[in-house]
Amino acid sequence: METEVPAILRARETIAPERFTFHSSRMRMTHVTPEQLRAMDADSDRCALELSDARVDVLGYACLVAIMSMGLGYHRVSESRLHARTAENGGAAPVVTSAGALVHGLRTLGAKKIALVAPYMRPLTQTVVDYLTHAGFEVLDYEALEIPDNLDVAAHDPALLPDIARALDYEEADAVVLSACVQMPSLGAIDQAEQLLGKPVVSAAVCTAHQLLRALDLPAVAPGAGHLLSGGYAEVPILGQEVAAG
Repeated sequence: METEVPAILRARETIAPERFTFHSSRMRMTHVTPEQLRAMDADSDRCALELSDARVDVLGYACLVAIMSMGLGYHRVSESRLHARTAENGGAAPVVTSAGALVHGLRTLGAKKIALVAPYMRPLTQTVVDYLTHAGFEVLDYEALEIPDNLDVAAHDPALLPDIARALDYEEADAVVLSACVQMPSLGAIDQAEQLLGKPVVSAAVCTAHQLLRALDLPAVAPGAGHLLSGGYAEVPILGQEVAAG
């Protein structure tokens, strides 16, 4: 979140007039386990309060699997609750979760069948698959990289991802998720993967940036971030009205 989303916004600044500042508040997690994910999510209210002190215009909740591990459809609950925290603090702002953004991004592309790559251990990756299945997608294939340490997830070489994705059963997929995690870098490999696979390729970070921009009522476009941000979906409304209005 702290590298790829700002990189996408900076790329957008080369083609559009808006300028952005980026503020962050952290929830602690060292190992990607169900216990630490629950503790992390419980801390999200504090983060929403801290960021609303800065009167930000939109909040993004970065951990996709923390949301998905809390129950099917939980991104709507989280977005609504955290928006309420900002409003109670006098700094009402819409909230985008990376989990909800991935769902919305895939729906924006019109994808029904997908393949994905995730850094998580296999049981947590299955949680992601179940969450997306519940949201209406058919997950044709997936790769769980089984990286338990959060810092190791961030250190994973994105140049490896296109070949990892190519090993998936993706031929019938409408889109491929190159990284179902904002912690695992993939932005630099999105365009290469699209050329290699011949499919629209997204990541949790790309989808989050798309939804952040739409929550701000700005055209969701940025160079170098794949099909979703190429301009064809720049004015698409936020689907399902699931991001709380400020």
